[in-house]
Amino acid sequence: MSKRRILHLRGHHLICLHFFNGEGYDVAFTGNLEDVLKRAGSEYIEVCEGADMVCEKCLYLKGRTCEYDVHADEGIREMDREALTLLEVKNGSKVRWHEIKEKVPALFPHWFRRYCNECDWKKTCEKNLFYHKLRAQQSDEIK
Repeated sequence: MSKRRILHLRGHHLICLHFFNGEGYDVAFTGNLEDVLKRAGSEYIEVCEGADMVCEKCLYLKGRTCEYDVHADEGIREMDREALTLLEVKNGSKVRWHEIKEKVPALFPHWFRRYCNECDWKKTCEKNLFYHKLRAQQSDEIK
């Protein structure tokens, strides 16, 4: 029996995966996301730098670099750093999914302004109930 690999997630996936709704690039990518999220609910997650277990099934991963577009990898790494700062975790630390989820509402207004509006996944995230709840709270705070 093979030993199961520890679950590794990069910074921005610790935030953005809370808004997953079953959609993705293809069946392999989506199935992998579902498996990662299932495991995340019951296992420790090791925070990693660069490509993680979500990226492994991405069509745009070449080696350990995202080639979605010319500047994608650089932008994603910056987003990862910002996510870790907001979540107050460091690369190499072990975290629990529910602990991360508890932090998301407080950081969401900043994250939304900085990243969501320009993100290609925004339309997908908008279908997620947790995303809707956070957007509604954000709207209530503005009123």
